Amino acid sequence: LKFLTTIAQDEMTKKVPVSGIGGVSNWKDAVEFMLLGASNVQVCTAAMKYGFRIVEDMCEGLNNWMDEKGFSTLDDFIGKSVDKITHWEDLDINYHHIAKINQDKCIHCGLCYIACEDTSHQSIRIEKGNPYNTYTIIDSACVGCNLCQLVCPVDQCITMEEHRVAPEYVNWIEWQKRGLPLNDH
Repeated sequence: LKFLTTIAQDEMTKKVPVSGIGGVSNWKDAVEFMLLGASNVQVCTAAMKYGFRIVEDMCEGLNNWMDEKGFSTLDDFIGKSVDKITHWEDLDINYHHIAKINQDKCIHCGLCYIACEDTSHQSIRIEKGNPYNTYTIIDSACVGCNLCQLVCPVDQCITMEEHRVAPEYVNWIEWQKRGLPLNDH
């Protein structure tokens, strides 16, 4: 989404039609891509996983969302959020999100663990058990990428909670000016 936004923010490329692709698996994903400048979206893996019916579901969800928001055409909202995206160096590095797993909702499928272990930050601990394994977040390792939340099949089982490292706002540029250690965050 960041690359898409960069294209939409650049004076030379902002009018170029761009197709959003990579991680589009429902109508909400399609809306996010379009709000950030995509004039259309493409679906590949989700169609392989769920079948082409997913496209009909996406169209229905998109139409319902547009009606709810009062949009008549796609052009009414394409690129509407571009100006709300900032540069990464302006972000508050004292502001973090950490995943939390609700053990009462967890079905112990292990998808969160596999995704985090194999492709992300190895920040989920597995406790082997009988009859099932238990998964917990290693707070000090979690970077708040929300991959675990995205792969979890149970709604609201994994949530992202705000965690401040320090109370003050500090961006990356200020952090460097102060000469603070890079591995402190």
